[in-house]
Amino acid sequence: MIDEEATMADVMRAVVLSGPGPVGNLRLAELPLPEPEPGWVRIRVEAFGINRSELHTRLGLAQGVTFPRVPGIEAAGVVDAAPPGSALEPGRQVVAMMGGMGRTFDGGYAEYTCVPERQVIPIATDLPWDVVGALPEMLQTANGSLTTGLDLRPGQTLLVRGGTSSVGTAAAALARDMGATVLATTRRPERFDALRAAGVDHPIEDTGRIAEAVRAIVPGGVDAALELVGTPTLRDTLAATAVHGTVCFTGMLSNEWTVEDFYPIEYIPTGVRLTAYGGDASDLPPQVLQRTLDAVAAGRLSFPVHRVYDGLEEVRRAHADMEADAAVGKLVVRVRHR
Repeated sequence: MIDEEATMADVMRAVVLSGPGPVGNLRLAELPLPEPEPGWVRIRVEAFGINRSELHTRLGLAQGVTFPRVPGIEAAGVVDAAPPGSALEPGRQVVAMMGGMGRTFDGGYAEYTCVPERQVIPIATDLPWDVVGALPEMLQTANGSLTTGLDLRPGQTLLVRGGTSSVGTAAAALARDMGATVLATTRRPERFDALRAAGVDHPIEDTGRIAEAVRAIVPGGVDAALELVGTPTLRDTLAATAVHGTVCFTGMLSNEWTVEDFYPIEYIPTGVRLTAYGGDASDLPPQVLQRTLDAVAAGRLSFPVHRVYDGLEEVRRAHADMEADAAVGKLVVRVRHR
């Protein structure tokens, strides 16, 4: 509880998840303003993205989470307080992500958050905060999947399984920017135009079995495939991939991530490579983030933002929209300070 004599400067507003369950378990509350411990900084949060892993946390599917907890695996804003000797001075624009945010310590669904300095990346941009807030985790995952996970090259073909997700649309934009031909799936044909707008050359309706449709477009199979749906579609994605091609398992939109009775020789087609990607803030090079921000500002690159929610009061609505699969692209919350 907040001391009745505490001043406004001593407290902040945050969204607290009381325990696994429905959106009603996300409650707006006043909490003491956190103080950064050695090696940590406090960030005044201006915007944050809503991520599938936070839905997993709310549904009780994430491991290692203690409750009550302020969720949020990313945030964008400015450094508000830092210990002596920190390289991140107050007022510096930054983004932060991962490393236990919103799971083992309180995350970005708040007016202020304290995070380890190693999870913070300084930036310099005039872009609106809702645009910046969409990028950190989405860019880290998409960029890492295409580079580390798939080693995608210009001129190759890429299949994105789960193309209307935020990471899916980001991967499509990045792949097209590097000169790849992009195929992407959606269960809803009415979203084909949205996929094309995100940089997809060939939208495909996902009926659960799309390997034949993929090979009708690319007869030998695609060079690379990004699996974002999860294990229910992984086998079919492998079947859509060429010999010496690579499938990177990154996402779990289906909330299913294990393969029962996995027998590799029978499961993986001959000559197809299967990798995985799960990165952290340190896996997003600062120069890649800054270059992306600059490209967005110059109009050379864009990433779909489905909706910007105005204020922490809208977090429940954002979670409900994500759970209903109502979005094409990223969901972002713009924080309004008192």
